[in-house]
Amino acid sequence: MKLQPDRSDVQSISGYGPGWVGVNGQKIAHSVIISSKGERIGWPASRFEDLAHGHFEQLALLDCEVLIFGSGSRLRFPQAAWLKPLIARRIGIETMDTAAACRTYNILAQEGRSVAAALLLEPVA
Repeated sequence: MKLQPDRSDVQSISGYGPGWVGVNGQKIAHSVIISSKGERIGWPASRFEDLAHGHFEQLALLDCEVLIFGSGSRLRFPQAAWLKPLIARRIGIETMDTAAACRTYNILAQEGRSVAAALLLEPVA
């Protein structure tokens, strides 16, 4: 049973594959941060091993309730110390592989939640 209509006015992920995501029909081939409020920011990391504390400090500046972290082609968790800026701002964070993060972001955004996704897009070998 559908309780509320889908929101079509939010930024959504229209497709994904190895090394890319489609955001509102535009193909993006680099790591990116998107939000249900329309933000789209390049995220300067192409491999999980490139991530550092500063990447998560940048995420803490987002105006969202929940952050979905897409860790690449497989599930990998960021260091606990990196999450402190998000915890200090009371931003919830969920970690999953990037494909699952894309699907979860769309569901939460369509529900009208204040959500952002930081998607790690690794280069295809």
